[in-house]
Amino acid sequence: MWPICCRAWRMGARRVCGAGALPVASVRSSGQGKIMAGISACGVHVPRMRLPLSLIHSPEQRPSSREKAVAGADEDSITMAVAAAGDCLGGYERAVVDHLYLVSTSSYFAEKSAAAIVAKALGLRPDVLTVDYGGSLRGAAAALRAAVSAVASGSAGTVLVVASDTRTAEPYSAMESDLGDAAVALLVEADAPLRLEGDSAVNRQAFDVWRDDGTATLRSWEDRFVVRHGCIEPVTAAWEQLQSASALTPASVRFVACHAPDVRSHRELAGQLGFRGEQVIEPLFGRVGNCGSAFVPLLLAQALERAQPGDRVLTAFAGDGAHLMSWVLERPLERTPRLSEQLQRRIVMRSYRQYLQCRGLDPGQRSGASSDGISATVSYRDQDADIGFVGARCCDCGTEQYPPTRVCYRCFARDRFEPVALARRTGTLLSYSMDYFFPAPNPPVVAGVCALGGSARAYLQLADYAGETLQTGLPVEFVFRRIHHSGGRPAYFWKSRLIAGAAAPALEPGVTTDA
Repeated sequence: MWPICCRAWRMGARRVCGAGALPVASVRSSGQGKIMAGISACGVHVPRMRLPLSLIHSPEQRPSSREKAVAGADEDSITMAVAAAGDCLGGYERAVVDHLYLVSTSSYFAEKSAAAIVAKALGLRPDVLTVDYGGSLRGAAAALRAAVSAVASGSAGTVLVVASDTRTAEPYSAMESDLGDAAVALLVEADAPLRLEGDSAVNRQAFDVWRDDGTATLRSWEDRFVVRHGCIEPVTAAWEQLQSASALTPASVRFVACHAPDVRSHRELAGQLGFRGEQVIEPLFGRVGNCGSAFVPLLLAQALERAQPGDRVLTAFAGDGAHLMSWVLERPLERTPRLSEQLQRRIVMRSYRQYLQCRGLDPGQRSGASSDGISATVSYRDQDADIGFVGARCCDCGTEQYPPTRVCYRCFARDRFEPVALARRTGTLLSYSMDYFFPAPNPPVVAGVCALGGSARAYLQLADYAGETLQTGLPVEFVFRRIHHSGGRPAYFWKSRLIAGAAAPALEPGVTTDA
């Protein structure tokens, strides 16, 4: 019988499922039968920077329409994870989240929890369980499977799974055109609209694509080996297992979102699995690129924009094996992804060197690694204000202040404050200045004073500036970004960003935007 509960699995259900086919955990609701766990909300973040692929090998050519999404100089897998999670949790109270699973193969830290930083920036409860998944392109499948099991067993009510990657190849390599950056967040709950009905996994060790410890760029073996042994063979094996353990056929699947290293192998894999062109979700090569652990979740988000109740969606993850998951949409998601909207918001890079500077790969770029950076003690003490973007509200007169102080500047009350979260507010640009001399991949650096949706004010940099006409009074939102990496570690803070449509673009030469 499929799906199979955990108890049956422990009693020998592997003989029923077939080797590698995994049971789907379930819990019972009083008097209402089984409640299956699944996905209730989805959020995405595609960075606005775009690198035209023609600039990689022919910098003098006119930029082509084919491009890849690139994290800006102030973005990384952690900041993108915060953005995607914030999008996913837009209609939810943050207090509902019990577990946070962060998936990334490109985290800055080899030994430190990036998930803890994300949890702090999101304002999650201090008792939320944070887990980091790394080292595997199919880590998002493992995290989703663990989230479903946690919810189904009752150990968690709501699990937030975030996959985020910045994929960097050797400059000018063949792989570079196929990689991109993005993040996707998925909220897993009981009795969710998108129900997991079954999955199957295989493991296949192969040195197809890997990254050495301490290096920023990926390495790979020759293309045919990567495609055949790293993708097609394990995905096909997992698909055969899933079919043998269930009634699934290609005809019973409405959409399939599958991993592949490039567009040709993606087409070949879909055909080998038996799917027609209209079933296969566009892999977004030439628009975003293969964004690592977030690639299949990004394609799932794209499918959810089109799926109707009753549709079945198959996700195929690959990386030293494969993990296939079959989902059924029973009703519309409580929060649908805004992928199409984000794909339209673009800032096109002027040159390939600008991309190298964003990646820290420009030979002439100044490094901040030799600086001492911010004291770890100061960073720990100020993390509520710096990472959580939490201000203070006077309990006597209601005046808000940022950063928090001990004395109210209006009524002079002392130590009578309550915390107030500022990150999800919108604010107003009160003043600004443009610095063309500060070393940045995309000058000028714009900074100014912003009203934080109340009486509090803050001096913040303006993120994702693309030459729009600025004036005081423009509405802004607040985004979590990396300020620098002095002292050999990144420092994070919040920036302001113009709300889309708030200003008519007045572009400088070489800069374009479709905001």
